Amino acid sequence: MSTAGTSVRTAVPGLALAGAAALTAWAASAALPAVPLLTVAVVLGIVAGQLRLPDAVRPGLAVASRRLMRIGVVLLGLKLSLGDIARLGPVAILSTVAVVLLTFALTYALGRLLRLPGHEPLLLAAGFAICGASAIGAMSSAVRAKDSDAATPVALVTLCGTLAIFVLPPLQSPLGLDAEQFGHWVGAGVHDVGQVVATAQVAGPLALALALVIKLTRVALLAPLVAVTAAVERRRSANAGARPPVVPLFVAGFVAAVLVRSFVPLPDPALHAADTVQTALLAMALFALGTGVRLRRLVTTGWRAVVVGLTSWVLVAGLALLAVHIS
Repeated sequence: MSTAGTSVRTAVPGLALAGAAALTAWAASAALPAVPLLTVAVVLGIVAGQLRLPDAVRPGLAVASRRLMRIGVVLLGLKLSLGDIARLGPVAILSTVAVVLLTFALTYALGRLLRLPGHEPLLLAAGFAICGASAIGAMSSAVRAKDSDAATPVALVTLCGTLAIFVLPPLQSPLGLDAEQFGHWVGAGVHDVGQVVATAQVAGPLALALALVIKLTRVALLAPLVAVTAAVERRRSANAGARPPVVPLFVAGFVAAVLVRSFVPLPDPALHAADTVQTALLAMALFALGTGVRLRRLVTTGWRAVVVGLTSWVLVAGLALLAVHIS
């Protein structure tokens, strides 16, 4: 039997488990539309991670958390066109970029200050600044972080993004935000795309439309930030054989997908199919990442990461609100 055949066979149980979890998440989200599908997938993974999963599923879960994540990130690029970004106007674009860069830098600095282990400061920065657990998975793949480094950031960004669904809408009226301003705030300050939809839709279609464009503009920054980080990691690596690529292939694929969406007229059925596949792949990948979370460890030894996560959550919301008033 070939090595490739053996590898595929060993991955089947874990991929099947991740696929079943993705279907369960889809059913739960369909029954409760206010609950984002990808958030459900992460939560299911966290629950499964507290159980004693059989060793047979581990190879497939590793494939899901890395390879399927990369493919899903590439397809995510088809959601965004350069025209969508340009229509925001220069002030909104620059303020959105500033929110991402400041949140990334300050979260990373706080994580290093509190001496979080491994790549946790970097992954927390990516998750809270850019696009939640998807960004954590992409950054983890780019710098070849350990799965254990990604587990706590995934749990925290999922928790905070879910809290935003319930915390932000009641603040719209006290803060004096109209529908457009609220959509801008949500798009600039909430982590995962699904969480943005769940939070912004309560203020109506105008808020939701603007929130999605702002959010996808943040997603577009995933490519340059991952590429720069991978280049820095490459220079730091003492072992040339272990260095990550200068520009990870999936990052180039994401940029290519954005360019295709920008300049190639794609039919709606093709875009819908790509969106369905992308959601399914990310759901499987995020379930797999969630299985690495150990809640007992998070409660007993992860208090520093909790401090960083909650601080970053408040920080990005505050910076996003400032961006709304500037724009």
